[in-house]
Amino acid sequence: MAPSSAATDYSASSPSMPSSGWRRVSIATYIQIAIVGILFYSFFYKDIHRLVVQWLDPSWSHGFLIPLFSLYLLNRRKEDVLQAPIRPSYFWGILGLTASLGLYALNIAVLKFGYGYPLLMLTSLASAVLLLGGWKLFQQVWLPIFYLYFAIPLPADIYTRISRPLRLAAAHVSTAILDLIPNLEAVSQGVTIEIEYKGVRLEPALDVAEACSGMRLLWAFLALSVLMAYLHKRPAWQKIILLVSTIPIAILCNMIRVTVTGLIYIFGDPQYAQGIYHDLLGMMMIFVAFFFYWGLAWLMENLFVEETETPASVIIRRRSSESSAEKEERL
Repeated sequence: MAPSSAATDYSASSPSMPSSGWRRVSIATYIQIAIVGILFYSFFYKDIHRLVVQWLDPSWSHGFLIPLFSLYLLNRRKEDVLQAPIRPSYFWGILGLTASLGLYALNIAVLKFGYGYPLLMLTSLASAVLLLGGWKLFQQVWLPIFYLYFAIPLPADIYTRISRPLRLAAAHVSTAILDLIPNLEAVSQGVTIEIEYKGVRLEPALDVAEACSGMRLLWAFLALSVLMAYLHKRPAWQKIILLVSTIPIAILCNMIRVTVTGLIYIFGDPQYAQGIYHDLLGMMMIFVAFFFYWGLAWLMENLFVEETETPASVIIRRRSSESSAEKEERL
């Protein structure tokens, strides 16, 4: 028996399943993105290579992860990105791109400020998105773009100015804690801790080196905190508190690290207080930092409950329902 015409019409007119996610993007768009990416790399390849070399330094090794986190942020907003209307902003895009590239050339010829090259690379990328996609698209991708800032190592002089006070604070606090141990006397001389245990002075003295300043932990933890604050749905004031708390939490964890290193140096084998063991202890501090971070997040989430409905509105609604029920009884 031949199929009915109605069934034939239905099968012919049934729509195909729509593509989901990034598969909705046309091949032509991917080709355009690839061309822009090649042009961007061709212009900034020296700066990109310089960044990768700096990431080989253990203090900035988290730079390899930042672009992956940035892509993750972009993928999280893929539906908003794909639905954003493409309306190129020629004026602001060309203005931003011209200003970025002009300052880049000026930096090469006159200023020679190394930290400016990667910063201008980010502003050029943002201006290119604004030029080709417009403001609606830029609103959806600005955070993944500027999140790449956490992959840019700080200039050496700024790094030293920030790390020096952190090293001094870690040395003083660790000295005070170690000095509480019976038969142990600890004295801090700048960033050096001189230790005498049971009348025997330990040599060499414990030095809070620049690697122990906590800058690596602070910068990496701050980058992860921005990511977590963006992904978690909570009131804005709580996100601000969590972001601000990363600084004292990182400093506290670094003080714990220096103190534990001192204990290992005194009561254990000194070889476990340096080298790869010292680096592993520093990596473990990121988990300790997140323990404090999640503890603070849990505390705010459970102590402060957002009211979805005011008591006054509840009373008015109850009275209105009671009056309507009385009317029905009278009828």
